[in-house]
Amino acid sequence: MSEKNQVHRGLQGVYFDRSNVTFIDGKKGILLYRGYSIDELAKHASFEEICYLLIEGDLPNKKQLNEYDQKLKQHRFLPKELIALITSMSEAHPMDVLQTSFSFLGSLNKKKNIDTNSIKEIGIDLIAKTPSIIAHHRRIKERKEIIVPNKDLNHAENFLYMMSGIKPSQDEIKLMDKDFILHAEHSSNASSFTARVVAGTGASVHSAMSAAIASLSGPAHGGAAENVMKMALEIENPSNAKNYVKSKRKNKEAIMGFGHRVYRTEDPRAKHLKEGVKQLSEKHNEQKWIQILDAVEEEMTPYKRLGVAANVDFYAGVVYYLLNIPHDYFVPIFAIGRIPGWIISILEQFENNILIRPLLEYNGPNYRKYIPMENR
Repeated sequence: MSEKNQVHRGLQGVYFDRSNVTFIDGKKGILLYRGYSIDELAKHASFEEICYLLIEGDLPNKKQLNEYDQKLKQHRFLPKELIALITSMSEAHPMDVLQTSFSFLGSLNKKKNIDTNSIKEIGIDLIAKTPSIIAHHRRIKERKEIIVPNKDLNHAENFLYMMSGIKPSQDEIKLMDKDFILHAEHSSNASSFTARVVAGTGASVHSAMSAAIASLSGPAHGGAAENVMKMALEIENPSNAKNYVKSKRKNKEAIMGFGHRVYRTEDPRAKHLKEGVKQLSEKHNEQKWIQILDAVEEEMTPYKRLGVAANVDFYAGVVYYLLNIPHDYFVPIFAIGRIPGWIISILEQFENNILIRPLLEYNGPNYRKYIPMENR
């Protein structure tokens, strides 16, 4: 018991396996999906292309993308039993609904043998159905008629349409599509690691995905976008940003949307949403929110040298807010984008599986003699 071991709390800095999917250089602010820069992908690719790239290993040609897109569109529709379940959970948090829905879909899956093809098939099904689950729940919760998926619309456009009942503008579609791309994969984050741990036990794909959702629901992982918007609402006016930041730092409290476990410089994804927020703010004539974020970022400039810079969620919350999406749906939108990342984590774990079982260094008492109940 006296032996001392080096402990890496939170597994920080520990490489537990190898992956050929995502490269991150936290010091330089570089993010690559399968070798492709996130900057080029955010500017030129669609979310459907990214799903194919991550899961199949390379960018699709026109024929491959069309076939993949058609499969996604065919899988958007929810079974009536699942809609009934969502209806019974109308007042529940949407992340609880999403997790329960994944477990329910797993119970309907009759193919129990797990292989590469079945994981990919389930991946297509869950990528397609997740926006429908979230949109259906919002409509049911707000006592509005469910809007069935439209196979003429792309992934992002169909989601926004099902949420509001209004066909979104091209700018709104492109921004939501970009948001999905930027959240699609991020190496061994908490939820992807959770998916790997569960998959490593030989549990079903739906079980691993359900566990990943549970992990994402925690405020330390998926809640940043919602908290940034709450911060902006609290600040209320750009002129209040200086005192807000000063007060938070004095009390050693975090500024929402700043800092990242991996990046020691600005998150390479952040600038792409920042551009979109500015455009959307102008379109909706609500520049106040981007002005507040700019003011906060200005006040946080001195902390950049310490590796505390804006992350992707600093701007994501305002995007959702301007699209009239309620706060409790911010994290589920994160989940829509992250589904392909979880699937590829499960797929990699399956193809080269080993049970993930780290150690804990014991720091409790030494041997103690049992004391009979009457002597305690």
